[in-house]
Amino acid sequence: MSAATDHTSPGGSSETARLLSTVDTGRRRTDRAMQVLIYIAFALAMIPLGWLIFTVVAQGGDRISMDFLMQSMRNIFGGDPRGGIYHAILGTVVITALATVISVPIGILTAIYLVEYGKGWLARAVTFFVDVMTGIPSIVAGLFAFSLFALVFGPAVRIGIMGAVALSVLMIPVVVRSCEEMLKLVPNELREASYALGVPKWLTIVKVVLRTSVAGLTTGVLLAVARVIGETAPLLVTVGVTDSINANPFDGRMMTLPVFAYRQYSQGDAPCPGGDSATCVADIASQNAWGAALVLIVMVLALNLIGRLITRWFAPKLG
Repeated sequence: MSAATDHTSPGGSSETARLLSTVDTGRRRTDRAMQVLIYIAFALAMIPLGWLIFTVVAQGGDRISMDFLMQSMRNIFGGDPRGGIYHAILGTVVITALATVISVPIGILTAIYLVEYGKGWLARAVTFFVDVMTGIPSIVAGLFAFSLFALVFGPAVRIGIMGAVALSVLMIPVVVRSCEEMLKLVPNELREASYALGVPKWLTIVKVVLRTSVAGLTTGVLLAVARVIGETAPLLVTVGVTDSINANPFDGRMMTLPVFAYRQYSQGDAPCPGGDSATCVADIASQNAWGAALVLIVMVLALNLIGRLITRWFAPKLG
């Protein structure tokens, strides 16, 4: 009774209030120290990223112009400062778009199966193989696509659709994993309410689950596109290189931005007997490579920004 009396008495109440308002100095120091460590870690992580962006902009910014963006490298040799990356931009857009068309339906349907229907050994097997595909090196995906088409068309074939298939092998596990997590975030109460109204399961998935998670699904797809748009090794194996404009992924070689940057940088300086001039620039290939890298970074940045905007626009509004 004495203990109870102490807690309910005015003196006990004031003591309790004092204890609740007292700040533990040790915990405060630990909290401040962890905040400082987190800020330091963030700054250390941003240093290489900032330095990378600064270097690419400094090296490739002067090369960017309308002529550089709207011309190809056809009939451009040596230190000729003319030419551009239009054929590489076109090839990158076409091949990446085809890879997206192949990967997105497969990835979303696989995610729907794992979340809504998957049970037993088949679901475990699908999850296992998705995890394995996530760690596949990009060159292996390129060799797989090359072998697949070489069996039908011969070993000399190099076409854009081969590159799209190679990129889709890399995209599918990313789409599956991201979409699976988005579908899991949909509250089960929404599904149960739909079932209670007599709506079949497939229609509930289409009208309720997918509509609720459309923002996250779109963001996951765009992040997967940004993941593969800069791949070089599988496209070198499957698509090859060309200096001409080719928008047909089913006929002939195509050029992409990462392959263009690699090829230009590997050429080194061009021989200019009279020194640098308006008609011969010794390091023009290096400038072209940095310019292509800058355009590629801008494309990846634009995809990430679009994903953020879609998430904000289509996210469910609360209240």
